[in-house]
Amino acid sequence: MAAYRVYFRESVEKDFSVIPKKELQKILNRIEALAKDPRPPGHEQLTGRERYRLRQGWYRIVYSIQDKELTVWVVKVGHRKDIYR
Repeated sequence: MAAYRVYFRESVEKDFSVIPKKELQKILNRIEALAKDPRPPGHEQLTGRERYRLRQGWYRIVYSIQDKELTVWVVKVGHRKDIYR
């Protein structure tokens, strides 16, 4: 399987600014792993959307996959209670 390129929406930088550094490193490691496998064990497709959710502790990573372009776009990262507001 070819490696995917991972991109971030500009708004994700703001999401990262409120996450503790210890947790942020775990999240970034999880995102980095999406380049090898964009559909890892535990991922879930969001209902009615072409987006996926991945858990990392109390945080959620929301992303989309473009298989033809071999890209993954991270669109939102946040605490589980805040992610779907």
